[in-house]
This record gives sequence, C-alpha cells and structure tokens, in this order.
Amino acid sequence: MFKSLIVTLLFIATLTLSGCSVGISNLQHYANAVKGYEFFYPNGWIEVNIQNASEEVDVVFRDLIQRTENLSVIISSVPENKTLTDLGTPTDVGYRFLKQVNNNPNANREAELIKAEARESNGKTYYTLEYQVKLPDNQERHDIASVAVSRGKLYTFNLSTDQKRWEKVKNLFETVVNSFSIY
Repeated sequence: MFKSLIVTLLFIATLTLSGCSVGISNLQHYANAVKGYEFFYPNGWIEVNIQNASEEVDVVFRDLIQRTENLSVIISSVPENKTLTDLGTPTDVGYRFLKQVNNNPNANREAELIKAEARESNGKTYYTLEYQVKLPDNQERHDIASVAVSRGKLYTFNLSTDQKRWEKVKNLFETVVNSFSIY
C-alpha cells in the first residue's frame, strides 16, 4: 500500500513538473552553417522573405497565427579582435542599444531595458537582454534577445511579442533565446 502511494505521488509530481516546462519537442531546428549560428524556433512559425530588409538582417521568422510574434537574426561587424566582454557588460550593451533606438528619429519607438545578464555556453559568452518597447500607436511590445560575438561579427537574436501575450509565451521565448548558439 505504501509503495503504491509513493508511486502515485511520484507520477503526479512528474506530470505536474513536465507540464510546467517547455521542452524542445515543441520546437524546430534552424541552422546557418555558412554564417555560423543555430537556434530552435516554435512549431507553427514560418520563415519570412526579407528581400527589402537591411543587409544586416539575416533571417526572420513569424508565428502563423499571432502574426506580430517574430524572431530575427541580425549580423553586424565588430573589430576582429573584440570579444563580447570587450564591448561592455550586459547592462552596458543593453543601454547602448537603447540609445540607438531611442535617439533614432526613424525608429519612432521607445525602449526600456528590463533585464541584462550573461551566460556561458560551449566556451562562448552570450548576453540576454530583455526590453519593453512602446510604439507610436501606444502599442507595447516585449522583446528578449541573445547577443554574442564571433569572428568579427556581432550576432543579435531577437524575439518579440505583444506585451499582453508576454506572460503566456515567456517560458517558450526564454527557451528559444537560450537555444541560440554561434560557432
């Protein structure tokens, strides 16, 4: 009797814990071996044709249903010998991005840094930056990004959603942003 009670409790705990996590089973894999990066993205998202995007935008995906939810990879140049930590702390890099967005009259948006932190994976340093963005029509967005440097390139992997949906997709977006890796 006692053993069956323990087995039942373990089974319930397993179901509860597995329901709280977002695994990679709900994600698709994307890799660009030529440019040296990879990530997972949610099922139901599609790659978007970016012919009119700036040269720095390498790839864009968006949700088929929630069409304003999207992710992008932007690759820009940094001096060949610079590392991510040479560019500053996570907060320094986050605030530098804020300055670019908030001082750009063409961007027509205001961003606020919520969180900035560093993580290490496979010998590479990544900064995770989280922002709230206010658009001119008072629409509020929530962005989370992973930033890394490799071979003289700054890689920015960004996910964006409507602020109203953030709590619903937070765990999924954090899993996706942490899946981004460069090589």
